[in-house]
Amino acid sequence: MPNAMKRRSVVKAVTWRIVGTADTFVLSWLITKEPITAGAIASLEVITKTFLYYFHERGWNRVKWGRG
Repeated sequence: MPNAMKRRSVVKAVTWRIVGTADTFVLSWLITKEPITAGAIASLEVITKTFLYYFHERGWNRVKWGRG
């Protein structure tokens, strides 16, 4: 697989995490009423879920099902 495809997966993971982390921050802030706590939750979440998404994406790239 070309490096461009791997870079694409990384960029997709990062941009998706920006959206996802913003959502986690807002929801955490609404629930806890504490922006510092919401920031801590969102910070931890961005680290773990970026790696999880990357490996999920790489795994799906090996699956031939659904490709024309």
